[in-house]
Amino acid sequence: MMLEQEFFTVGEVAKMLKVSGDTVRRRFENEPGVIDLGVPTRRYKRRYRVLRIPAAVLNRFLHKKRVA
Repeated sequence: MMLEQEFFTVGEVAKMLKVSGDTVRRRFENEPGVIDLGVPTRRYKRRYRVLRIPAAVLNRFLHKKRVA
């Protein structure tokens, strides 16, 4: 039995958090569980990044950053 998991794009998370897409990429690029579908760095070119952020990772990040 396979469970469905919800994934968000960088744009969707940026809209939810009211920040830019670049900010979302920086904050989530090293979070465990985030899927990077981009191509590796090539010589003299920037890396093309496509991130998919699972709902569980987003919730964990928000819980960690929440002010108590």
